[in-house]
Amino acid sequence: MQALYQLQLNAQTWQELHQQALASEDAARADASYLRELIEQVCAIRDDLETELAALVDRPLKDLDPIEHAILLIGAYELKTRLDIPYRVVINEAVELARRFGATDGHKYVNAVLDRAATRLRGAERGTA
Repeated sequence: MQALYQLQLNAQTWQELHQQALASEDAARADASYLRELIEQVCAIRDDLETELAALVDRPLKDLDPIEHAILLIGAYELKTRLDIPYRVVINEAVELARRFGATDGHKYVNAVLDRAATRLRGAERGTA
């Protein structure tokens, strides 16, 4: 999440973001291969993810809280490409990140947006397709 937060504030390559993430205190607890995949792939398809999110939010993306925006990028990526992760797990993890790092009640917004994204991207899994 921190790498994608940084990306919004200061455009960098995924490699630079990845190196900074590896140097953080929390890196030892992270799954190194998934961390790399997440940073690399979100950067690679960011425009597609932003288009997807823009259709689901109630304001311009530039007006989103940067932390919540980063969390939504992660959630959108996982819902769109990581079908091996159940949509409920994606949403739950995003909500927990938002509770921990986001603005007061930001987790409610993240939950609502990703719930709409799950309906759109994982309708068959949700039984809404």
